[in-house]
Amino acid sequence: MKTLPDNPSLDHLRQQAKDLLAGLRDIDPAATLTTAQAGLAEQYGFPTWAALKAEVDRVRGRAETADASLAHAIAGRYDLGEVVGEMRSVARPDDMGRRWSLVTDRGRWSVRTMDTWWPIVDAETDVALQQAAAAAGVLLPAPVRSRAGRIIEPVGGHRWRVYEGLHSGPPLLAPARSSVTRMVGGVLATIHGLGLPVDRVSPWHGSRLATESWSQLAAEAAAHGAGWAPALGAAVATLTDLDTVGVGAEVPQPVLCHNTLGPASTRLAPNGRLVVVAWEHAGGQPPSWELANALLDWAVSPGGAVNVAGARALVDGYRATAGTLPPLELASFRGAVTSLANYVFEQVRGALAAHGDEDRRYADRSVAHLLSQLPTRAVLHQLVDVAVTAARR
Repeated sequence: MKTLPDNPSLDHLRQQAKDLLAGLRDIDPAATLTTAQAGLAEQYGFPTWAALKAEVDRVRGRAETADASLAHAIAGRYDLGEVVGEMRSVARPDDMGRRWSLVTDRGRWSVRTMDTWWPIVDAETDVALQQAAAAAGVLLPAPVRSRAGRIIEPVGGHRWRVYEGLHSGPPLLAPARSSVTRMVGGVLATIHGLGLPVDRVSPWHGSRLATESWSQLAAEAAAHGAGWAPALGAAVATLTDLDTVGVGAEVPQPVLCHNTLGPASTRLAPNGRLVVVAWEHAGGQPPSWELANALLDWAVSPGGAVNVAGARALVDGYRATAGTLPPLELASFRGAVTSLANYVFEQVRGALAAHGDEDRRYADRSVAHLLSQLPTRAVLHQLVDVAVTAARR
C-alpha cells in the first residue's frame, strides 16, 4: 500500500492520478481521470478519491520537527553546512527507520535513521553500486559520507545516513505509461551490465523466512479477530500456489542489484528523467529474476490487468541498453513471489502486533489492501508470454 507523506500535497496526488491515467489508458483507452483517481485512492488504501482527500486534510501539517540540536549535530557530523531551517519528518517510519528533510546554507539534504535496517549487503557495498550506476548514467541522489568518511554515523541515539537533495516529483505508480517502463528497463539493464559480483542471492528473494504455513497464519488472524482475517483465509490458496513457482529450478548466477526497483523507489526529475532512490536493500539476484520482478511491479494494475504495452516497453528498454535479454520463464518469478510472501507475512505479523489507534488503523488498511492485490499464476504466465513475444520482435 502507498503511504502518504507526513505533510501530503493534493497537487502531488493530482499529478499521481494523471500519471496513473496514462498507464491505465495503455490497458483501456476509455479510462477517465475519475477512474484514475479512484484507482489512486485504492492504492493508498481508501475506498474513494473523496476519502483520500479527507485523509490528506486530516494529516496535513503533522510532520514532526526534530530538536534543533539534533539537526545541527547531523549537519556537523556530515559537513552539510549551517542549518537554516527546521528538520522535518518526511514520512512515517518504514522498515529501516524514518526519513527527514534538512536544509542548510548549502542546500536540502535527505537524512534518515537506520535503526531497524536489515542489511543484505553492507553500506559500503550498496554505495559502490550507487556510484557505479551513477557513473553509468543512472540518476540518483548522491550518498554523503561523514567527516570521518563513514556512510552510517551514530548521532543522538540513532544511526543515520545522508543523501544530497535531488528535486523530483512524487513516487511513481503502476501501471505506468510505456515511456516510463522503457526507462525502467534501461536502468535495470545498466545496473545488471555493471556485473558487480555478489556471493549469494538476497535471502529476502531466495527463501521463505517464516516456517509457519499460510493456513496457520490465517487461523491466528481469525482468532485475533482481525477484520481482514477472512480475506487472508480466502488468499491461502493463491499464496500457497505462488510458493511453488520456480521450486526445483536451477538458480542463475546473481549479480549485485538494486533489489527493490519498483514504483515506490522511483521519481521523475523535472526534465522527465527517471530518478532511482532507496538503494539500501541492494543485494544479489539473477538478472532474469529482477527483470521478472520489475514486470510484475510495473506492468500489472492493482486489479490484476496486465499493461501489455508497458510490459513490452520495459523489455524493449532493457534490450536496447543491454543488447540482449536474459531468458525469461515462469521460474524467473521465483524471487518475486518469494519476496512477496516474506512481505505479506511481515505485514500480517506487524498488523497483529500493532499498538495505538493510528498504527492499528494504518496496519489494518495496509494488510487489507495487500491481500486484495495478490497476483496469480495466470498473471505471471501472461507476463512471460508478453516478454517472450516482445523478445522475438
